Amino acid sequence: MEMHELWDQARRRTELLRLRLQELATFDATIVPYVFLAESSLNQGDTVVRRGNVLIERPAIVLPDFTPQFQGFEFDKDFHVSEDAVATFLLLRGIHFPSLKYRHQISSLDLYEGQLTQAIAHFQDQLTRAEDIKTGLVVGPEEAWQFSVLLLVGALVVRSAEGDLRRIIDAWRKRHQP
Repeated sequence: MEMHELWDQARRRTELLRLRLQELATFDATIVPYVFLAESSLNQGDTVVRRGNVLIERPAIVLPDFTPQFQGFEFDKDFHVSEDAVATFLLLRGIHFPSLKYRHQISSLDLYEGQLTQAIAHFQDQLTRAEDIKTGLVVGPEEAWQFSVLLLVGALVVRSAEGDLRRIIDAWRKRHQP
């Protein structure tokens, strides 16, 4: 399947069931843990469970606006395109990520023996019982998991933008006060 078809599929079918409660850090790196669930294409009636983290940090060099760096999302392996090409692909579709480094770190890929609806209930309950306010819960198409995870990250960036702007202005004022 072509990358644009997978993007459209992810855009239509991704559900962000749970977002981290805290905003992203303005001046420091933020680790965004997630649980991604999808109907298994190999084992009908089971659910693919992908757990991972996305580390969002400022790059070591100053980048032009809207030049995000995506690392570890396996775009080259799955879609045979560079991660820079994905940034351009998103930009051409009006998706603007800030010029930060988004580094994906997968920790596990498992199978939940049960329907997607059962898996959703199970993981929502598990996160609630653990009082986990940092882990996102995402449902989407198995073959487009990268885009579903990027939609989660994008939602967090948008939600954090107002607070980021306020903190940046406050920091600027502190530096420039007599």
